[in-house]
Amino acid sequence: MSTHIPPRDTRTPVAPSPLPRLLERVLGGRHRPPHGASTTAHDLTVRRRLLLGLTAVLTVCLFVSYEGVHGDADPLRTSSAPGVLAVDTAQYALAQAQQEAMAAAPSTSEIQKQISVAARSLAVAAADDVGGPAGRQALQTVADLITVYHGMVQKAQLEPAGLLRDAYLRYASSVLEDRHSGIRTRLDQLQKDQQGVVRRQTSFGWTLWLGWSVVVLLVLALAAALLETQVYLRRRFRRKYNRELLAAVALLVVGAVTLTLFTLWTHNGMSDTRGLLHGQLSEPSAITDAGRQTAANLAYTGFRAAAAVWIVIGGGLLMMLAETGLRQHINDYRFRPR
Repeated sequence: MSTHIPPRDTRTPVAPSPLPRLLERVLGGRHRPPHGASTTAHDLTVRRRLLLGLTAVLTVCLFVSYEGVHGDADPLRTSSAPGVLAVDTAQYALAQAQQEAMAAAPSTSEIQKQISVAARSLAVAAADDVGGPAGRQALQTVADLITVYHGMVQKAQLEPAGLLRDAYLRYASSVLEDRHSGIRTRLDQLQKDQQGVVRRQTSFGWTLWLGWSVVVLLVLALAAALLETQVYLRRRFRRKYNRELLAAVALLVVGAVTLTLFTLWTHNGMSDTRGLLHGQLSEPSAITDAGRQTAANLAYTGFRAAAAVWIVIGGGLLMMLAETGLRQHINDYRFRPR
């Protein structure tokens, strides 16, 4: 009586997938091979979906978080900071004009000079759209009041010392320094509002902390997934390196480090600018130095902000590299004759 011996299975055993079972079920769907069958095609598909999904989510999160910091840098450099300094300049010029007007022997040319400086500074603030529509309306009101103030000062200069001259000067002073509706009060409020805008533009709130924390986790997860896939391909196909996957790892690391440095430099410059613009500058030299330092702090922010488009391009390249690195092996198993 002969004993039947089943043919020996000569297939190379494949180690079970190290991916978590839940993640594998989500990405692999219902198409996991039956027990004992080759799982190579399934494992490749799961890894492909994982890499593409992580890359897509990372691209979106990184773009939003990056824009959250860099999107305010250019408005701060071109509008908010110059607007605050322009109001400082107008405040100083009006104070100098008032001091000269109240002098025993006022200089008409000096008063005119300071009034002109204040008017030009307010025009700069208006051009920088300080405070939006409400700010433009406030600046227009201040400009009209400056015209009234200057007119009263001129009338006072035409009068000899006496009651009428003193009356004109008192009215001019009230237009300038009234606690409720004077020029100085309106400019103080406008400046506080604009400094609030600067604080909002330069703040790194909890939403940005959350966004960048998610970005860091996604970068680590994608890097780990790329390296795990490289190890899997090396063990399964005896292929030492997959150039596309290694290129994706290099692109991910270089891109993440570069964008992080860009963000740190921009945020530090914006924070330093906020410190410079806090409070009121009362000397021309201080205002000039603050303007020069602000320009230095915010230099190249426009270039760094433009790098946001490279996040989208880089995400597309990562997806292409991951797809290319796995597509050949997936196709080999998909069209392998049975």
